[in-house]
Amino acid sequence: MMINSVFKKALTNPLSKAGFIVIVGVFLLAMLAPIISPYDPDDINVKAILLAPSMQHWMGTDGLGRDVLSRMLYGSRISLLVGLVAVGISTAIGILLGAIAGYYRGWVDTVIMRLVDVMLSIPSFFLILAVIAFLTPSIINVMIVIGLTSWMGVTRLVRAEFLSLTEREFVQAARTLGAKDARLIFTHLLPNSLTPIIVSSVLGVAGAVLMESGLSFLGLGVQAPQASWGNILTDGKDYIQFAWWLSLFPGLAILITVLGYNLLGEGLRDALDPRSNSSK
Repeated sequence: MMINSVFKKALTNPLSKAGFIVIVGVFLLAMLAPIISPYDPDDINVKAILLAPSMQHWMGTDGLGRDVLSRMLYGSRISLLVGLVAVGISTAIGILLGAIAGYYRGWVDTVIMRLVDVMLSIPSFFLILAVIAFLTPSIINVMIVIGLTSWMGVTRLVRAEFLSLTEREFVQAARTLGAKDARLIFTHLLPNSLTPIIVSSVLGVAGAVLMESGLSFLGLGVQAPQASWGNILTDGKDYIQFAWWLSLFPGLAILITVLGYNLLGEGLRDALDPRSNSSK
């Protein structure tokens, strides 16, 4: 399979391999959070307010005496869930619109691409802020809104792939043999477009994690007491002068996770570029 070969080639790059290890590590920590978390993430302890990192609390405690490590572990589940679901929504919409535009062309293509141009002309973060402002802040609303406002790049990518593939001999042969539109799209065109879509989705998760963190930091995302890296940062901003750990650890978690996705995504992109072989 082409996808398997692309992943294998990408993982020969040390930086891509490091990104893959980071992503797998974060996923394992998120899944094992109920087992490895030393405390209940919502357990308030007024006798342990703003304790510095120690053997008892490896990442210290927050302004309510809650263990930061436990909240970080549970927060990773929320941040990753938002990233994956939001990218799933945006990818599904992008594939649908891009496939329609690239296959049917003509006025259909023109309408869809003008819609893409309009959406791209609006700064994504401010568009999401405007929509979220009219909704009740919740994890479900955050996932849906990020997904519904982030599909434009996938649409353009899928459209370009379909425009190229429809001119290939195997598609022309299938059309000559009487293959219906649905069969051409789902059997011949879409499977041959999956690899660049996967690359785009990997990079998109990094952007979605950042977006969720930003919204939660502003109080428009995941709401307390449910932990996410963004609202842990929000708690830390009030104590940044004397409780540095409340800002450092969630900030590092976001940085490392986003970097991991970006490194893996760039590795996959290089593996798809035929010029990468000649440059090495």
